[in-house]
Amino acid sequence: MEANISLMEDLKQFLDDSPTAWHAVKEIIRRLKENGFEELKEEESWDVQSNQSYFVQRNHSSLCAFITPQSFPERIRLLASHTDSPALKLKPEPEIRKNQAVIFAVEVYGGPVLNSWLNRDLGLAGRIVYKSHQGNIQESLVNLNRHPLIIPQLAIHLDREVNEKGLILNKQDHLNALAALDQDLPPNSSYLETLIREEISFAQLLDFDLFLVPLEKARFIGYNQQLLASYRIDNLSSAHAILYALLKESHPHKHEIKMAMFWDNEEIGSQTAQGADSPFFNQTLERILWALEVKRDDHFRIMSRSTCFSVDLAHSLHPNHVDKHDPQHQPILGKGVVLKYNAQQKYATSARSSVPIHVVAEMQKIPLQKFVSRNEMPCGSTIGPIHASRTGMSTVDIGCGQLSMHSCREILSCQDQIGLSSLLESLMKVEKWPDISH
Repeated sequence: MEANISLMEDLKQFLDDSPTAWHAVKEIIRRLKENGFEELKEEESWDVQSNQSYFVQRNHSSLCAFITPQSFPERIRLLASHTDSPALKLKPEPEIRKNQAVIFAVEVYGGPVLNSWLNRDLGLAGRIVYKSHQGNIQESLVNLNRHPLIIPQLAIHLDREVNEKGLILNKQDHLNALAALDQDLPPNSSYLETLIREEISFAQLLDFDLFLVPLEKARFIGYNQQLLASYRIDNLSSAHAILYALLKESHPHKHEIKMAMFWDNEEIGSQTAQGADSPFFNQTLERILWALEVKRDDHFRIMSRSTCFSVDLAHSLHPNHVDKHDPQHQPILGKGVVLKYNAQQKYATSARSSVPIHVVAEMQKIPLQKFVSRNEMPCGSTIGPIHASRTGMSTVDIGCGQLSMHSCREILSCQDQIGLSSLLESLMKVEKWPDISH
């Protein structure tokens, strides 16, 4: 029990420390280094040896960690997730002063539940690029929370039918964040630069990638810490479970490469230099196998034997909206890890690719549930099908169920997260996959 409490407390801290993908990767790197993983850089030559642990990052928001085998590699065990979440991102020229107020204009990143961002205390987090007082170009992460922002909702007196007809938000006009009143600010100053200068001294701000982030910390809710509520549960809870499994089972396998992928930009389609649809994984793998003196023919043989476990969140049954689920596929919070299916292959799970999950879950007595969308409702997707199409690797999509997906305050069952972490740990530990007879 103490180990389970410790695991969930650690997840809480991981969520609080990771308001953006860049912060999440920074925290993952810190933990990898503490456990003896050596950093490789894409722009440098690699000296990869057998029986060692390494990681490489791209754009500071995607990362691949791997443990080379003791002997010649025969297959890959890959755990994969993503580091980004739906959000509101500052526009390049965000500052607007009108009617004695300073507001920041935003773009919509991914598919957030927009109304969940209203009337919340918000900070700014991300990265900035600047020229130092010495004339050097530098990049730094920031988490600005000393002067909160807010997106105020229109009063009901001015929107009398909001409770009957629902809230309608214009993405251009209604999502600007109230930052300050301009009465005490110099008329030609940059309020954004003022906020940043409180954290970092610089000669010139060149550019930035900054997101609004809720300031409310992760918190246990429900009876006896049954549930966890936080921003970015989708998909940092999966990333945390993967990292936990990799570090718990960090000893090298005899013939198998253990790998973990943490991709950015899943929420906007993955078609970026650091997304799952990029060459990042294939390029990294090719360099690993080349260093281990694996011939091209053996490379393809290894891929044909390998398995990817794509880990992302699933839709648990909402007690107030039971009609939104297929009657035979209603995952319940606290009742186990979810296998995700879709006939259009929005999820990569098949009867064959799911076998390791069934076998290991039965072995460890970890309950499983199955999810498929109603036929008249469009299905979301994950990095699983994208990775499968780029590599040909057998892939299965799994994850914990959650409520309020894509809200800035999501809900997860602690018991499901503990089960997922245990399942992934066992997938890294088991000596041999079951053979499927033809």
